[in-house]
Amino acid sequence: LGVPRLLKWDKVLKVVSRGSKIVTDPDAEWRVDGERIVHEERLATLDDFPTLMMSEGSSSSSSSNNEEGELRWESEDVGHVENTFWPKEMTSLDFRGPGGIMCVGKAYTICDATPLKEENELLHEGPFSEMRTELGVQENGMRFRIKLDYSIIEEDSVSTAPPLHLRTLTVCRETLDGYWPNPADNEILEEGDDDSEEGKSEVRRRNQEEITAALFGPPGAAGGLYDPPPVGSEERAADNYMMLDFEGGATLLLPHRLDQHHDGDETEEGGSSSGWVTSLDWTPGRIRYQVDRKVMGGTKLKGLRTLELSEVQGADADRYRPKDGGENMRQ
Repeated sequence: LGVPRLLKWDKVLKVVSRGSKIVTDPDAEWRVDGERIVHEERLATLDDFPTLMMSEGSSSSSSSNNEEGELRWESEDVGHVENTFWPKEMTSLDFRGPGGIMCVGKAYTICDATPLKEENELLHEGPFSEMRTELGVQENGMRFRIKLDYSIIEEDSVSTAPPLHLRTLTVCRETLDGYWPNPADNEILEEGDDDSEEGKSEVRRRNQEEITAALFGPPGAAGGLYDPPPVGSEERAADNYMMLDFEGGATLLLPHRLDQHHDGDETEEGGSSSGWVTSLDWTPGRIRYQVDRKVMGGTKLKGLRTLELSEVQGADADRYRPKDGGENMRQ
């Protein structure tokens, strides 16, 4: 099939993301065993916008989206957000590796999958009909994350372990201060002169320039990935991987096709992994981050081998760039 052709959605969804901890067993011997992490994502309502934006005199672009006092989202918008990338409740055991969930430093990854066969009794082992995984970095009150949604295709459905193909890729740019990343979404415009297109924004954000550069600046990490990971032979890389640049100085390496039919050895000759790797490189400030999500091969591809995070001063990245040709971190 080759590298897939990506179609960019001509819409930006405004989504509110929240996490919380709930207690399920206050008498548990170990506190973490009686707690669960619950994650929620939902489409924004007017209540999620700064108060100034909702006052009288809001810009016409806001009011046109708000004829009946609410934001209008289409069914495809709702369906996209309701497609969750995590278990309903995350336990401490989910962070052990097989579940594909882990945190390290400023980076994290989460995962969820649907077994190909309903009678599959192995919680984290495939083959899978769908798999959704997410990779992100949080720093300086911002978060940049990537959602990857994989599924089998109809022509492969007769196989006992069909490959998973990339279905959708979602880029999430977030700020944690209660305002939206794009300053235009936080503004209430003063009435300007009749011949002016818009007035001046009344909303001021102390670090808006830094946020704009980190989330919407020129695409691609300087020089590509800081430390390209091993992906196997050239043929394997060409058949299964692609690299993309995103606004905000980010670069992503990802597999667009995931084989499930061969478990093989964890490491092939020469140190190239028989599993899969997804790498995100992003510089939200002085520090440049690269996070590598490395998973098993075959039917165990949901399980993490490692979640690796590299940190380097952005200005010094070229000087200290690894020259080992791509190696896994020592464990």
